[in-house]
Amino acid sequence: MSFLNAVINKVEDGELRERLQERVDLVQHKIKFMDKVAVACLDTDNVLLKDLEGLINDAGGVLQDDAAMARVVIYYENGSSMLQLMGLVPALLDAAWPSVEYSRVYLWDDQASVAGNAAIAVDALEDLAEMFYPGYFVFGNEGKTWISFKTK
Repeated sequence: MSFLNAVINKVEDGELRERLQERVDLVQHKIKFMDKVAVACLDTDNVLLKDLEGLINDAGGVLQDDAAMARVVIYYENGSSMLQLMGLVPALLDAAWPSVEYSRVYLWDDQASVAGNAAIAVDALEDLAEMFYPGYFVFGNEGKTWISFKTK
């Protein structure tokens, strides 16, 4: 059972549980035959974060232990807004990282990364799927809960 299925199964409202499961199924069906995306999540000290590994796996990502091996880098930090991250991230980037070379660096609002609530977790799944597979998903949260940080 996936991380999200376990969270959704705890929802008492049957109609809400069904709607959330449909959203998860849509994403997972679409990515079923796509290559997994190598991902690193970092805070503003460039420390690797692993707290969202289950959610990242459900969205088609594979968490890396080294940002230099990741095609996608996501910066988020509890208590830091995307605007604050925009001022900090440029100094943290390494030009040798594939994510920097191909402009696949994202800033994520820390509120979006809270995965205890099923509805928020499904929103976060959709955000991640849109980051990992640009062009395949458009859920409309870019600019609200996450932004693409252009490096080139």
